[in-house]
Amino acid sequence: MKSIAVRELASRFNLEVLVGSEHLDRSIVKARAYRPGLEFMGYFDFFPQEHVQILGKKEITYLHRLTEDERNFHIGNIVKYHPPCFIVTAGQEGLKYLTKHCVEEGIPLLRTQEPTAAFVGMLDAYLLKGLAPEIAVHGVCLNVSGIGILLRGKSGVGKSETAHTLIRRGHRLVADDIVVLKKLSSQTLLGSHNEKSKEFLALRSVGLVNVVRLYGRKAFQDETRITLDIELTRWRENDLNNDLELEPQYVDYMGVQIPHFEIQLQPGRDVAGLIEAAANNWYLKQQGYSAVEDFMKRLEFD
Repeated sequence: MKSIAVRELASRFNLEVLVGSEHLDRSIVKARAYRPGLEFMGYFDFFPQEHVQILGKKEITYLHRLTEDERNFHIGNIVKYHPPCFIVTAGQEGLKYLTKHCVEEGIPLLRTQEPTAAFVGMLDAYLLKGLAPEIAVHGVCLNVSGIGILLRGKSGVGKSETAHTLIRRGHRLVADDIVVLKKLSSQTLLGSHNEKSKEFLALRSVGLVNVVRLYGRKAFQDETRITLDIELTRWRENDLNNDLELEPQYVDYMGVQIPHFEIQLQPGRDVAGLIEAAANNWYLKQQGYSAVEDFMKRLEFD
């Protein structure tokens, strides 16, 4: 199971460590932070104890209004579950009663000056991406006109050369050779690089090139949502589909269904242009436009 240390959160978001600096190696294994509310009322049937606990103005104001005995009782009921850490937002103070319990239970207590809603949004995005299930696949990942494409095919088929042509046309490289796929949700797949190959493209007969050094920052981006899966294959006589509209095909990555296209290779074919056409045509379909339906309507009026 993937995990993120509390220490990484403290560094990433510049959090002030109030107590528990010796326990910052505690692991976070659940995405999305949690704001305890009903738990202060004694309701623990569904308490997500493995999540980071956020104490915003609402929670701290409520605790301030309680008597010392009531605070000890309610906070004690939560800390006994040993969540990874507590983070107090909006720079709130007067937390002696909270630090006491965190010291006793060995739980890090941190603080940020960021407003609660803004901080929770940033933290959730960070945790969701950092803890997402991931796999590595062989291929090239590109962003073509704002659409993330996973380009696959057998070794030597021309994936990197096609990617180079697309980059020269103004599109962006994300990863070459090893593409890291992260599942952010049942419908969202993120494509990225493995850091080592960042910005590099391997071209047969030329060698390794750095696309940023060659074409500038616009030639590269760190990640993209995978929208299309395109496979480059060898040309097969009498096996090229010339239907007006292809039957939709999909490929599965960790349970996420991605639309799939196959492009057969032959000398003289503008493969990069076909990929651009596939990307733009998919976008138009998402906007409700179908070239086939438009064509058939024109025939009706002849």
